Amino acid sequence: MISGNPKLISLEKYQAILQIAEKQGLEGTYDKTKHQWVISNTETWTARVSIPWNVAPDEKGELTIKDDFHLALVMIRAGIAVTGYFHNGVMLDHKVFRAYMVRQKQGKSQIKYLKTKGKSRAGSRLRLGESEQFFEEINERLQRYDSDFPITTWGISCGMTLFPYFFASETPPPFSKKQDNLISIPFHVQQPDFETLQTIHKKLNGIHLLVSEAGESIFDDIEGASLHERNEEEDW
Repeated sequence: MISGNPKLISLEKYQAILQIAEKQGLEGTYDKTKHQWVISNTETWTARVSIPWNVAPDEKGELTIKDDFHLALVMIRAGIAVTGYFHNGVMLDHKVFRAYMVRQKQGKSQIKYLKTKGKSRAGSRLRLGESEQFFEEINERLQRYDSDFPITTWGISCGMTLFPYFFASETPPPFSKKQDNLISIPFHVQQPDFETLQTIHKKLNGIHLLVSEAGESIFDDIEGASLHERNEEEDW
């Protein structure tokens, strides 16, 4: 069981977590797929710490800032998406994409409609055509990032229904589903627009703690203190 939602903590509290884990004889490992430092006992994990994407942990969990960090983000929902390119924390490019993909009244994307109904009238064909162009334009932008910049890390948030269409686009993304430097964005994305891009990037520069029920008593002081953390992320 998980205790609460991930909470923003400071670098000092993260270091305190590492010290507590060491004193308790807990094991710390790096989960590369989620970019998290995971602390476990002999039975299960007790704490998961999402660490800033521009840092790398050593074998003890200590963090070092990556030099010349190039980050590209893409967030996709039905009818709207956003991409962004950042170099050492500075946004240098962004673009919002929109498409006529949602059927009026039903509020269902054309892709979902075709999966359930299998029909395609004039309006449906128009929406489907825009859907295909939608993914092609997104991937053309990502391909440009890949050709123009030495991307260190790709970050993605994509609805599960749209995921296969994104990768099956006539213009494919510049990365594979299981590429080592592709990370799933660990925060909920409701409306992927420019404001959301800025908010998500800011969160990715912070340290967020999630404890299990097994870890509540171990990290009680840390988690309690984190409830009163300032809202600003650490300035990495």
